[in-house]
Formats: sequence, structure tokens, C-alpha cells
Amino acid sequence: MNVVIKNIIRLILIMFVQVFILNNITPLHQLIVPYFYFIFILWLPFKTSRVALLFIGFLVGMLVDMFYKTPGLHTAAVLLLAYLRPFVIGLLMPKEITEWGNEEPTRFTMGLAPFTTYVIILTLMHNGYLILLEWMNFGSFLYFMGKLIATSSVSLILVMIGELFIHRKTRNR
Repeated sequence: MNVVIKNIIRLILIMFVQVFILNNITPLHQLIVPYFYFIFILWLPFKTSRVALLFIGFLVGMLVDMFYKTPGLHTAAVLLLAYLRPFVIGLLMPKEITEWGNEEPTRFTMGLAPFTTYVIILTLMHNGYLILLEWMNFGSFLYFMGKLIATSSVSLILVMIGELFIHRKTRNR
């Protein structure tokens, strides 16, 4: 299947889960808000250019902002994620692996430890920036840290469940 068509179908399915399932889960004490949509950026092929990553990140963020009625919060967080993704991959992986054609970052192409590190770093960056933009009053640092840890934990669990149950065709490392 064509990479573009596959990613459009993937985006539609991920947005469906985020908007119609996860959005309807009432936040637990305003601390835990499950975010899953950013997995789309994490799963893009290694060869995706930085300009394409930023453009796709902008579109995904605007789409989420449209459904959540948050003017630019998710867009800013996804743009940060899309900008940092090549740096994190460059730190964790040898260059020859990231030069594969349309290979995607998975636990098989990267290895379990680098992939887990990749997901944890980018999830914390995305959620940290998003929560910081929501919070913006610097009133209670403990509330900020609690929400960051709780939301990131739930998001990491969702990403790992998605990684385990959604089969993606890859070459082994």
C-alpha cells in the first residue's frame, strides 16, 4: 500500500480513537488527560524530512485543536515534538538505520531499549510543553509535576499498547 494512503488511514483511525473515545473519558481529578494522537508523528518513517514533519505536525495539531476547542495548544506541542524527533532519533540510532527507505521507528527496527527511550523522551516533551501552556500561571509546581507525571504515564501506556497491538510491517534490526 502506498505510504501516503497508509498514513492517511492511520491518521483517521488515531484521530477517531483520540476524539471519540479518549476525549469522552472524564479527566481524573483534572490530573490525567489521555493523549494518544501524537503517536502519528512518532510512527512516521525515518526518511520523513524535517519540513514535512513540521507541516504534518501542524495539520495534526490543528485537527486536534479543532475538536478540543483549544486555540493552538496542541498545535504548539505537536510542532515541538515534530521538531525534536530527528534530534532524538539521531542521538539514539546509528545513521545507517535511519537511512532505510520507508522504515518506521518500531521496537523491531530500533531495538526495544532505544525505542522505549525515544517514546519516553518525546512523550515527556510533548506532554510537558502542552501542560505548561495550559497551566501558564506558575501557581503550584506540585500540581504541574503531578499532572505531567500522571498524563505522561497514561500516554506512555497508550502508546505502548498501540505499539503492541497494531502490527506494522518492518525489517528487523
